[in-house]
Amino acid sequence: MPKLPYLQAICKEVLRMHPTTPLSLPHLCNQACQVDGFYIPKGTRLLVNIWAIGRDPDIWENPLEFNPDRFLSGKGANIDLQGTDFELMPFGAGRRTCVGKSLGILFVQYILGTLLHSFDWMIPDGKEVDMEEAPGIVLQKNVPVIALASPRLAPTAYV
Repeated sequence: MPKLPYLQAICKEVLRMHPTTPLSLPHLCNQACQVDGFYIPKGTRLLVNIWAIGRDPDIWENPLEFNPDRFLSGKGANIDLQGTDFELMPFGAGRRTCVGKSLGILFVQYILGTLLHSFDWMIPDGKEVDMEEAPGIVLQKNVPVIALASPRLAPTAYV
């Protein structure tokens, strides 16, 4: 994976635009505090809108455009998925981050890499890819993607 920076950038961009959960798990404020000028009383349950952060024009240039290159240079090159960069935290952040985030990141990268390496992909004539999401606790596509996969490797590679 370290030798596939563009594949890593694609995975980051996918998780920025389409996080699996639009809201983080609830956090409890254990003491009163101020965040960006807002007073948050002790005992408040907080939910971070991860979906909105990924589309915030104050954070991302052209936030609705799919552009993996944003993670290859400039400030985006140093952003990781571990939850230390609050611009991109699809697995949460801090002490309450997802315990399976490392495995999830690896699975997304390896599975996408394998699918891209092993198959040529086409959208059937007359079909379009609709990227709209259905509302819910977990984001799902509103309309499933229909794609045709053609093997590109020797038949013995798929056994």
